[in-house]
Amino acid sequence: MTVHYAIRPAHPGAHLFHVTVTVAAPDPQGQRFMLPAWIPGSYMIREFARNVVRITALAHDRPVAIDKIDKHTWRCAPVTAAVTVACEIYAWDPSVRAAHLDPTQGFFNGASVFLLPIGHEHAPCRVDLLPPAGAGGGRWTIATALAPARGTRRGGFGTYLARDYDELIDCPVLMGPLARVGFELRGAHHEVAIAGAVRKLDRQRLAADLERVCDVHIRLFEPRRRQPPFDRYTFLTLASHDGYGGLEHRNSTALACKRDDLPHLGLGDSTAGYRAFLGLASHEYFHAWFVKRVRPAAFLPCDLTRENHTRLLWAFEGFTSYYDDLALRRAGLLTEAQYLETLAATLTTVMQRSGRLKHSVADSSFDAWIKYYRQDENAPNSVVSYYQKGALVALALDLAIRDGSRQRRSLDDVMRLLWRQWVAAGAGYAGVAEDGIVAAAEEATGLALARSLREWTEGTSDPDFARLFAPFGIRCESRPALEVPHFALLGIKLADGRVQHVFDGTPAQQAGLSAGDTLVALDGLRATDAGIDRLLVRYQPGDTVRVHAFRRDELLSFDVRLAERPPARFALSVDPAAAKAAHAARAHWLGG
Repeated sequence: MTVHYAIRPAHPGAHLFHVTVTVAAPDPQGQRFMLPAWIPGSYMIREFARNVVRITALAHDRPVAIDKIDKHTWRCAPVTAAVTVACEIYAWDPSVRAAHLDPTQGFFNGASVFLLPIGHEHAPCRVDLLPPAGAGGGRWTIATALAPARGTRRGGFGTYLARDYDELIDCPVLMGPLARVGFELRGAHHEVAIAGAVRKLDRQRLAADLERVCDVHIRLFEPRRRQPPFDRYTFLTLASHDGYGGLEHRNSTALACKRDDLPHLGLGDSTAGYRAFLGLASHEYFHAWFVKRVRPAAFLPCDLTRENHTRLLWAFEGFTSYYDDLALRRAGLLTEAQYLETLAATLTTVMQRSGRLKHSVADSSFDAWIKYYRQDENAPNSVVSYYQKGALVALALDLAIRDGSRQRRSLDDVMRLLWRQWVAAGAGYAGVAEDGIVAAAEEATGLALARSLREWTEGTSDPDFARLFAPFGIRCESRPALEVPHFALLGIKLADGRVQHVFDGTPAQQAGLSAGDTLVALDGLRATDAGIDRLLVRYQPGDTVRVHAFRRDELLSFDVRLAERPPARFALSVDPAAAKAAHAARAHWLGG
């Protein structure tokens, strides 16, 4: 029996959605309703129930008692007829993970607004997406991957359908005066819908570039059929002055970006910001295959009331992070030099942080709920990013496979094998076991890869990138990072005059500076975020400087001896003296 939902931007100025759910055949013992504690793809308990401002229930058009029985579950008094629960949801989270509403636009993920009637998880859902009251909503339209019911025009307010609750909460909704652009690719319609003031948007260029990126991913997973596993895909994009982030969904993605990162009419060469946006879109599109369909066994099914642990996020997020920019290179949207620069930047970030020597990426995956998504001031010294280190593992694995198989196999073959296993299993798909990535890598390539993979993922070993890059005619070198003096010479990260991080083994840590300290002066001169580097260029590595800082309300002084060996940054460059075979191998890798 169908579960009927309705949601309206009831009070945009107060950031309130009004949401109802009606169950025609409620549990005779008292129907329970639950709001998820987290959203798949973002591994942190978010307690969406905390945003419920008010909740009531009706049956026979009369109030029904409804009581909260735990942090995210309510139970209605027993009734013999359909019961409707109504609630107000406070929506003021500007990220892509929850809900946001103001007079200019609205956005929500279903997990943050739609109550699940327990026992009706597999029932079909109808949801009425209603416009805001008043003339201000006259220009508002809808963008969502939900299917419109008969009589509802796609993109307009009306009734939309989902096969079950899982699909309902996996199709976010964007509403407002939206800028749209679409393209057809391999039998599927793709649409970009943008909320936020964007001037002189070059829609033609945006569509053309995204089409090239999407085509690379389709051809990677389906080199013969060349068809995606959906007939529509939507990029829901929230543009603002400082946004960045993305969250994958089965037939769509929610993206947040800086409006200046979108292409404008007259733009010549792509900017770093536009390339970052394309990389973000590439990342989330890849997830349509790898995470939303091929997924860890630990996520089948997801328990939305508590943490779901897996040690495989280094693969599911890390491999995706490897392929996002590689797809841009293969699509011709990054030059070879630009792509090598992005790899070098990731190498530098990971290698400069001592957390990688203490925390494996498998442990980081398991601990995502309490560490990666809840980072504190000591995170660089205690946590490794399964996104970035995972991407380096994917890079090392790809290079090792290509060289070990004499360019006959690659990580692409591993991804295709995992995809074929998903297709073959159909409804009986059991997910990737915790040792499944290692098994798939060896099966797809015929190479003995388990030992290296486990050293890189279960242990804290770093791949030998100088050796791995050599067969591809690439030099991997480390150089002093003097371009960032206050980081390189002091060992701190500043924000608004306050110390955000103090890095392991650095002069600042040895002198006693701590996160939270407010820098006041360096050798008697005022120290600001912008000015500290101008002060430090007057000194040499090994010099001692007097630093004054407030710790809470106490003024302290520190004698800091500047680093003699600043941390290195990595640089990747093509070796013109390399053999022709190395250049051919590199072209094959970067060209797919």
